[in-house]
Amino acid sequence: MVSTGALRAHLLTARLAGTVATLREESLRSYRLFAARDPRVTLGLGPEREWSEREVIALMADKCGVSSDPADACGHDVIDPDRTVRALDAFADRLGEVAARRGAVLLGTGHPHRLLGFYGGLADALSAAGCSVLTPAQGRCIDITTRFGVRTCHLAYVRKVALVRGRGARATCGETGAHTHSPLPVRAALEGLAECGGPLPDLVVGDHGWVCGAGQLGFAAIGLADVDDPALFVGEAEGLIAVTVPLDDSVRSSYYGPLTRYVLNRACLSQ
Repeated sequence: MVSTGALRAHLLTARLAGTVATLREESLRSYRLFAARDPRVTLGLGPEREWSEREVIALMADKCGVSSDPADACGHDVIDPDRTVRALDAFADRLGEVAARRGAVLLGTGHPHRLLGFYGGLADALSAAGCSVLTPAQGRCIDITTRFGVRTCHLAYVRKVALVRGRGARATCGETGAHTHSPLPVRAALEGLAECGGPLPDLVVGDHGWVCGAGQLGFAAIGLADVDDPALFVGEAEGLIAVTVPLDDSVRSSYYGPLTRYVLNRACLSQ
């Protein structure tokens, strides 16, 4: 069991919150690109209204605790740990609600090297609670546009958590999966469910395009997001995403372990 005080201290020590590794310049660039509706940062989200750069900055200041001053343009960015804790509480509550009715859940990540353990712990607990943890369209090929051109990947599952691997990559080669912001994997997974007539998810859990892509299609979605990923916070502000947790999504994978324990305890899913 991890207390709220211990969690807050861990967030700061591990730099999951407080002063984080994400550079302010990177965050501001993402806010500008989002305001221009650049698909590299909208992550499959189609905002209902126009968002100016200043409005995005103001939203991120409110949701994450970053500076609201556009002239503050250098150094490392910051995340308010209290906002992270409150969002984790809401995240856990939504997870507990779907677990209580033994609903269907789809988990996926674009950060498998860092966050697979976090989501895998949730998947294990949800399965033990009688939920249906979905693994549709395994092996399906997906063409994803990257800065290096179009790359063909395939959908895979590790510990019942969806991710993508490059063509020819196998788990036996030690590759966990590829980093991606694309919403195409979650669309492929949902298409697979529709094609086989299987149950659709009552909740989608993840990050990047997994959350934005699902929320845009009308599915309940909760997830984690760094301060240079404004799409998830805009989606939450517009009611397309249920909960977005602000934290650094690129620290050591072991640092997310206390978050898993905290969430499972609050959701009454601890084993």
